[in-house]
Amino acid sequence: MKATVTPSAPRFLAVIAEIDGANAADPRQREVVYSERMSECLPRLYPEASEALRIAARAQHICRWQIPRNKYPLGREGYNAWRSACRDHHAALTSAIMRRHGYADSEIAQVVKIIRKEQLKRDPESQALENVVAVVFVQHYLDEFVATHKDYDEAKLADILRKTLRKMDPVGHAAALALPLPAATVRLIALALK
Repeated sequence: MKATVTPSAPRFLAVIAEIDGANAADPRQREVVYSERMSECLPRLYPEASEALRIAARAQHICRWQIPRNKYPLGREGYNAWRSACRDHHAALTSAIMRRHGYADSEIAQVVKIIRKEQLKRDPESQALENVVAVVFVQHYLDEFVATHKDYDEAKLADILRKTLRKMDPVGHAAALALPLPAATVRLIALALK
């Protein structure tokens, strides 16, 4: 990780405020909550997180509702195309915000690289963001996902979760397993990690 952020830096606070302002327009109000959860989780896993990583975590889903999933075909290929379009959208919006607040091109490029999760498993900050994304999912969204997919058996749910956990490293796995989760969720994670 790079140098620790000074949380009171005016340009950093201005960027976070503008990201929050953009997300406040979400008709479902989900993205504000998600970005706050990301910013809350990040320092638990990475207390020395760089300013770039902190911005990327807050902007992970900026204005995601503007790219509806139902505009892409069903299935893995459609899902991957949607995820790619979302990453590009998040990166473009965050770049513009950072530029308005005086960040250098190199600083913006680092945040874009993290948001796009480039060089996952090889870049420490991209990997850190992936770990935080997965921990936030497990802590706040996994039970809801399971509840809305009652037609999936335990094996299918474990396989879906396995794809998420596979992107994580030991830091992320340890953080996910340390969460105070219901017994059924812990069992599902254990099955997925096998």
